[in-house]
Amino acid sequence: MTYKSPVLSWKNYLELCKPRVVALIVFTAIVGMLLSVPGMPPLENFIYGTIGIALAASSAAAINHFIDQKADAEMGRTMNRPLPKGNLSSRNVITFAAILGAIAMAILTIKVNVLTAFLTFLSLIGYAVIYTVYLKKMTPQNIVIGGAAGAAPPVLGWAAITGEAHAYSLLLFLIIFVWTPPHFWALAIARRDEYAKVAIPMLPVTHGVEFTRLQILLYTILLLITTLLPYLTGMSGLIYLASAVLLGFGFLYFAIQMMRKKDNKTAMRTFAYSIIYLMLIFAALLIDHYFKISLT
Repeated sequence: MTYKSPVLSWKNYLELCKPRVVALIVFTAIVGMLLSVPGMPPLENFIYGTIGIALAASSAAAINHFIDQKADAEMGRTMNRPLPKGNLSSRNVITFAAILGAIAMAILTIKVNVLTAFLTFLSLIGYAVIYTVYLKKMTPQNIVIGGAAGAAPPVLGWAAITGEAHAYSLLLFLIIFVWTPPHFWALAIARRDEYAKVAIPMLPVTHGVEFTRLQILLYTILLLITTLLPYLTGMSGLIYLASAVLLGFGFLYFAIQMMRKKDNKTAMRTFAYSIIYLMLIFAALLIDHYFKISLT
């Protein structure tokens, strides 16, 4: 097989980084940075922290491409990725991932702080190795357990500015952690045949679609309750509270629609809303932080 020159295939390398996923990761990390201090965070920590976290997330994404290449070749939504198409070799991908990871760790250790580097490294290993290699093919609770790695960015961002994993940053972690199952299971329902084809035990494959829809509804209710915690603990004010309630009921609406309509189109609409939901709820946290309104 003939592979394209790395210089000519930069788009393939960009695709390895899963830029849309990384953009959401970086966004939540930046929100964590901005929420960690009353005003604006130190510029150097902010810039280097953002770059380091982004590179680490991109490295993890590339490793995921490398490990999942055989399954990707058999699934319709992933068969056109760089490795299945033969645009890049396995050596290209793993070398690229190693370089990104090494640069990320160097930047975070030297220019930010050791805690952020350590937590980021744990997050990288958690997603790229523990989730992708083991959990993904071991248990239908893969996305629940593995979701811890994806929920880490706000904690990483907070640590990058303050040098500590504050309790408030753990609330942000908890929101993403609880959000992940209903977010991903909606996609898994729509793509259940593809997951079954490659023997990945996603919940709708192992326990059926009806059970998964019920779990999405229950997790969405839990998410609505969880998102009230920043207000109840005094972290955020009324702007955030109103946003969390409205967005939460929006998510609940889609979860109920999935219980009623039982089609893949509704599942994909729920999946799409869940992404918008997370972006808006973190944006609400940020707006509330700088323009807080309270009853006192």
